[in-house]
Amino acid sequence: MRKPALSRRSFLQTSAAAAMVAGTGFHQLASAAESNSANELLDIACIGVQNRASANVSGVSGQNLVALCDIDDNYLNKAAGQYSKHKSNKYNDFRVLLDKEKNIDAVVVSTPDHTHAPASMWAMQLGKHVYCEKPMTHTVHEAREMTNFSVKNKLATQLGTQIHAGDNYRRVVEAVQAGAIGNMQHVDVWVGKGWGGGTVPTDKPPVPNNVHWDLWLGPAAYRDYSPVYMPAQWRRWWDFGGGTLGDMGCHYIDLVFWALKLKYPTKVSAEGPEPDAHTAPLGLTVNYEFPKTDVAPAITMKWRDGNHGPKEINGHKVPGSGVMFHGDKGMMLATYGNFTLLPEENFKDWKAPEQSIPNSIGHYEEWIKACKEGTPTTCSFDYSGPLTETVLLGNIAYRSGGPIEWDAASLKVTNNDSANQFIERKYREGWRI
Repeated sequence: MRKPALSRRSFLQTSAAAAMVAGTGFHQLASAAESNSANELLDIACIGVQNRASANVSGVSGQNLVALCDIDDNYLNKAAGQYSKHKSNKYNDFRVLLDKEKNIDAVVVSTPDHTHAPASMWAMQLGKHVYCEKPMTHTVHEAREMTNFSVKNKLATQLGTQIHAGDNYRRVVEAVQAGAIGNMQHVDVWVGKGWGGGTVPTDKPPVPNNVHWDLWLGPAAYRDYSPVYMPAQWRRWWDFGGGTLGDMGCHYIDLVFWALKLKYPTKVSAEGPEPDAHTAPLGLTVNYEFPKTDVAPAITMKWRDGNHGPKEINGHKVPGSGVMFHGDKGMMLATYGNFTLLPEENFKDWKAPEQSIPNSIGHYEEWIKACKEGTPTTCSFDYSGPLTETVLLGNIAYRSGGPIEWDAASLKVTNNDSANQFIERKYREGWRI
């Protein structure tokens, strides 16, 4: 059951407001104010509670679930019943939740992509720590704003790239950085899913009584309700999601970013069917160019999804989704759960480097600990922001007819002005970041 508000919470709320004005880190104030915070439970609000969100709610359910929010009353009531011991307050509109729940410590955002930034940013502006599902945002501009704000105000943040906490990714990073396959040349990334296709519906079925459709649309331009948008199918539609690249890019490209210490690409091009104004393609190829880092020379990375996915690479059969690192001494094929050095006969005597990256205490646990103690997370927004921008730039190159040359410092495409229309979007009245 939720504890009554403690005196420290009043202090933290006041300190958070002061920090926003003075530019002082909220978490820095919080950490200095309370030495026993690790032994207390966080008061958390969850925005989005079913489907993908259900795992996130479960992941933080060891804390106090003070408030639950969803635009679907059936989902909301189901979650409230499942976690009845928390006696959570229920909301349909996250704006109302954030206005009323003054004493919450942190927020978990698990909505469709187009409302990630409004919910997360509003929460951070109130001094709340944030866990947000991937991709971090719907637009590049939103990603940069959230990254900068979270870093400036020292808030505990984590992107929902849960596989990052797995042991295998750590062992891949160690092996790549130890030079297992020599100097890096290029990388292939592919995912067999195909979120794309579809036409704008012309019928106007009634909105189900349990669905608050206008709240689901949030900052997106108004359109009539249709079951083709929800649940899950919103990923196909540019107004709400980013197709397969938007869905899975942060999971698989994450490994490449981590291993090679990448940040922003300089050039991006894309190949696919003629772009549709409303929906993502069923298959897409994106080519990225990255500058050198302290562990890798300048490299190229090729993303393929849907019906563009490869069956084999360099004569080696590959699974439906994965990452292939190419070095001057061989290749490394990696999936979520394992990795293989290729050609295998060349690596019979290979020994893994000594473990240097500690195993994770758990993706949610990292964030909870960070909220309480100010410790780092492995997918904080300062890491996940550039990762998200990279993913979104692939869709921008495709939709604008690319290729594009990216000036990360100015947040602008320098060679193709038509692409800049996709960097930021206009919100409906009543919505903002």
